[in-house]
Parts: sequence; structure tokens; C-alpha cells
Amino acid sequence: MNNKRGSGPKGSKKGKASSISDEAFFGNDPKKRRKKTKNDDFIESSDSDDDFFGGSDGDDGANGDLVEETVDETRKRLATELLEKMRKSAKEEGDDDDEGGDSDKEIEEGERDSLVAQLLQQKQLEESGRLRRLVASRVQKPEASDQFQLLVKHRQPVTAVVLSEDDSKGFSAAKDGTILHWDVESGRGEKYRWPSDAVLKSHGAKDPQGRASKHSKLVFSLAVSSDGRYLASGGSDRHVHLWDTRTREHIQAFPGHRGPVSCLTFRQGTSELFSGSYDRTVKIWNAEDRAYISSLFGHQSEVLTIDCLRKERVLTVGRDRSMQLFKVPEESRLVFRAPASSLECCCFISNDEFLSGTDDGSVELWSLLRKKPAYIVKNAHSLLAANKNIEQKDCPMIPNGHIENGHHTSEKYDSSSVYSWVSSVAVCRSSDLAASGAGNGSVRLWSIGSETKDIKPLYNLPVVGFVNSLAFAKSGKFIVAGVGQEPRLGRWGRVPAAQNGVAIHPLKLLS
Repeated sequence: MNNKRGSGPKGSKKGKASSISDEAFFGNDPKKRRKKTKNDDFIESSDSDDDFFGGSDGDDGANGDLVEETVDETRKRLATELLEKMRKSAKEEGDDDDEGGDSDKEIEEGERDSLVAQLLQQKQLEESGRLRRLVASRVQKPEASDQFQLLVKHRQPVTAVVLSEDDSKGFSAAKDGTILHWDVESGRGEKYRWPSDAVLKSHGAKDPQGRASKHSKLVFSLAVSSDGRYLASGGSDRHVHLWDTRTREHIQAFPGHRGPVSCLTFRQGTSELFSGSYDRTVKIWNAEDRAYISSLFGHQSEVLTIDCLRKERVLTVGRDRSMQLFKVPEESRLVFRAPASSLECCCFISNDEFLSGTDDGSVELWSLLRKKPAYIVKNAHSLLAANKNIEQKDCPMIPNGHIENGHHTSEKYDSSSVYSWVSSVAVCRSSDLAASGAGNGSVRLWSIGSETKDIKPLYNLPVVGFVNSLAFAKSGKFIVAGVGQEPRLGRWGRVPAAQNGVAIHPLKLLS
């Protein structure tokens, strides 16, 4: 089924990047080249938004004789340094062996180079999603002392949590518009400050629509680029906001959506940004060029969740009970429909497999080759009758009009409330370890069978409140959860005992 990309804002051509603002600040000025110095082993950052590799015009006169380094030369230099580092590491591992003759040393060097090549190939396959790491079988059973610890506090329920590429930094957002940038080890955070309406307007924001007299700061989603330079946020003001993570300053506002921006994701390894909205569309932006690219259509109701790996493919879930995979270059899409339930969240396991959570408490495994789930875990987050210290609204219908979870009740479990909705799912990148969260008082860890195509339960990690967002460390050594007293996109349930904030849980792995 073909999917036509929508046209850009008025005056732009379809499928091509168009500048949001004509101001000189957002112009496509040529990038400055980075100068190579004698004691220069790192890339310096500058205050300029368009100059990633630093450099200063004032140094031209004093260092005019030095050789300039282009972007391609910088990439080559960094790749060479990484290769030498891996060779050195392999050499150190073999130092304990007995020394031999010159021929033996040549053989050892050849073996080391072969080992380095295998490591690089394996790393590339893992990052591309074509090779799955076996992490789930290495996760040890949590001890009584291993529990979720509150790392960062928020005043309002947390709506989104993301981690940087190296897992050292984290970002979280809450319903009051607060965006925090924090350190994973210490939990020490810094707050992003929203600029005035005049500054927002100069950065490309349009005037508030409807009854609103000013821009709402309610944030529903966050996404951070692979290089850690850009943070994107979206919320009820119908804009996608771009922030510089180095200075924590607002640098761009992308208008275009006609409804709240509910989800965001960067394509891995690029500055390509995808946004999903209540206006039923997915829009593509380029953070580096501050430009709108195109729109993707197909959903018949609000888009709730979005995910993307390295391939130019986007996975989305909407309130139309469908999960859709958009193949952007081919301008086509695949539609997957859940049986008798409304999908709430989704994420990629690999390029060909996906994971989803539904409002009837099910966790589902999907394959690219089938339009129906390959495996379903029903009542994944049943509510223990003994833990019903929560407030439930009297309305028996959820906001999208479907009956809550049916009426699956028993003496011990209750799966008929919004607290059993699977509100978030996450997968440890390129691995078989997954997690799901709800409002029933626990985060569940799962093992995804690559050959058997099934989902096996591992452990329950107790946590009080609605788990509105989950993120794994790339190493699988910890998981963070965005917790709140209310669900991410509404107020149809409440857990008064919950602490609004970001909680972290360590995971012990067998070597």
C-alpha cells in the first residue's frame, strides 16, 4: 500500500528540505573547518550552533600555516585512532603468552588484526539490528536490596525519559513543562529554561491557536540525537522544540502539526527527527539544517508512540488500533492490527521484529512477515487485589471509547482497570532483553526468543505509580523508569502513593 508523502509548508517542494526561518541566524552558512594542532587529541566544541567542530576566526592569522582538517579527514582520523586502540587492547591480552621468533610475531599480529576485524564486524551488526546479543539469560535474579531508587524528582508526573548514547546522561520531562538534564551516576540535574514568547517566535514558533493565549509548556515526549548534541521535545503547544544539550538553550521551534506532539524519535546515527501527533500525521525534520522534510499519512486517529533504528523505517502506534511501519524511501507502509484491543506503545526489537503493549494488559511480539502477533502474553500486568490502594475513576470507558480491558477478573487478580494498561515498553538495544511498565506496581522483564518467536517472563521489579516511560542502558546494566501519579496522556487514574520522578534499577549480569 503506497503512502504519499505530504507536501511541506507553503512555498516548499515535496520531499526536499525547506528552511523554517529566513533569518540570518538560521542560514546555511558554510561550516568552519577544524584546525589541527600538535597536542590535539579531541574535538573541541564551540558556542556556535552551526559549528560542531569548533574553530575560531580569530586564530586564522596566528595559525595560518597549520594544515586544515575537513570533516572527512576528521572521521578518518577518529576511525584510525579507534582501530589502533582496539589493536593495542588485543596486543595487551596476548602479552602473557611466551615470546617467539619473528615469524611467530607476524602470525600473532595477523591474528590480532583478524580479531579486531571480527569485533568491528560484530559491533556493526549489533548496531544495525542484524545481530542479537544474548543478555536476558545473563540477568541475575534481583536481591531484596536491589530495588528502584528515586534518582531525579519532579513536581508533576514524568512523561518521558531518554538516555544519551554513552548512558552517562539522562533527560526527563514532566507535565508541568519541566525538562531536566541529569547525571546517571550522581543524579545531579540541571533544568532547561523556556524562553519568552518573543524569543520562541523569533525561533520559528507560530502564535497559539484556539483559546490559548500563550504557548503551553506541557511536554509529552523527548528524543536525543545519537551524537548527544540535540534534544527534541514535543507537547500540547503543537510544536517540536529543539534544544542544544551543551548550553541547554532553546534553538528552534518547528511548527506544522495541528495537534499535540505526542511522540518523538531520532533516526540512529543521524540528525533526522520524526514526530507523531494527535493530528494523525508523522512529520520528518532535519535538526542539523533546522528544516522540515515531509509528512507521512496513514493513521486514522491520534499517533501515540514512535520508534526508529538505523534504517529509514518508522514504527508507530495509534488509537485506531493499528501499528504501522513506514518505509520512507519506498514511500510505502505496512499495517498491523491487534486483535480486539487498542495498542498503546511499541518499539523495535530488530529491523524485522517489534514489541507492543495494549490497553487490555497484553504484551505482543510481532514479525515483519505476519500481520498478526506472533506471540501474545495476556494479563502481563494484572493488578494484585491486595495492592488496590489506588483511586479509580467511576467512568467505565477509557478516553478513546473502548471498554477497559474487558472484564477479566478472578479472586486474586484484577485486569479490568487502567492500572493494567501496558503504558510503556523498551528493548535493550540489539539484544533479547525487554521490559514493560504499567500502573499495577511493577516493571516486568522479558526474554525475547529469536528462534522460538516467544516471550518468556524473567523478573518483576516493584515500583509504585504509573510507569510512563522506560529506557535501558546499552550495556543492559541498568534500567530507568519515568514514574508518575497519573498516566502520561491523561488523568483517568491516580496513584497517590507514587513519587513523581525518574527511578533507576541496577541489573546484575553474569560475565
